[in-house]
Amino acid sequence: MTYQSYPLDQPLPAQPATPDTPPAEAVKTTTESEEDSGGGVLDVLEKIGSVVVPAGVTLYALLYMGFKEMYSVFGITPEQAGMDQSVLFGRLLGTLLPLMLISASFIGLVIGLGWLLDLITRGWAGRLFQAVRKRPWIVAVIAAIWAGLSYLGFLYYVYTASGDHLGGGEVVFAILLGFLAYVVPFRLLRRRAIGRAGMKVLIGAFTGVGLGYLLIIQMVFGAVQVQETGQANTLLDSLGFQDQWARLQDSSGKTLYDGRWMMLLGEFEGGYAFYDCDKLMTFRKFSESTILIDIQLDPDREKGFTCGTLADKDKKTG
Repeated sequence: MTYQSYPLDQPLPAQPATPDTPPAEAVKTTTESEEDSGGGVLDVLEKIGSVVVPAGVTLYALLYMGFKEMYSVFGITPEQAGMDQSVLFGRLLGTLLPLMLISASFIGLVIGLGWLLDLITRGWAGRLFQAVRKRPWIVAVIAAIWAGLSYLGFLYYVYTASGDHLGGGEVVFAILLGFLAYVVPFRLLRRRAIGRAGMKVLIGAFTGVGLGYLLIIQMVFGAVQVQETGQANTLLDSLGFQDQWARLQDSSGKTLYDGRWMMLLGEFEGGYAFYDCDKLMTFRKFSESTILIDIQLDPDREKGFTCGTLADKDKKTG
């Protein structure tokens, strides 16, 4: 075997292709086709995760705000109910996990229906989906409209706090806002792979914000329901809300408040936070001088039960 030297400034001559070394163009074409075709199930999971993770993070942050709004109905803060960061983390995880299970089953159902539709149409549905996916403007418009719809959660929160209701005009406004504000940025993000990944993160964040504000309002409505009826709903139960009732005695064993049931909201710095359903008031007592007896969780209420019986009598007397 002989070797031939070449000057440094002279390019090497092209080498003939052999069965063991395919041409560079063939390698490049194969790689590009593999990237375009995706990575199968792992690629789908990666795309789903890029949306679900930011949605879960934003939803977690907004649920913390929801706990503040919920306990403000009773006139206290979550900290005064004994909810530190570790307790909040556990309760929020207990809420996020069911949401993830529901969303995962929904996504799986959509994928299954899409596969069935593609099978029935003999591949036409899949080709149509790929054709739409390759049109960056169409994808940008759909993503912008979805971002606008996510604003409905925030608008619902603002309007409900002010005592108003959403109408069709607000829905149209949210869609137009998302379209005008995000269609061009999303189109620019579609130019590169890193931009497409960033758009998925933004869509996930918008989805989490919209769902978060909707849950905040439902948490407040649930707290108002507890304040009026003395019974928590399913949402508050999933959030770990403490629907616990007890009768009170002092340290000497004397029954307090005529033996009426008090709702225990929590304990913080040596003091209990109670809600008096009969008088519609929240108060605190030192835990050292208070004994809880006949403790019950989620007590059954008779049909039509409402709080405020003693409060109404006091108003009539006054």
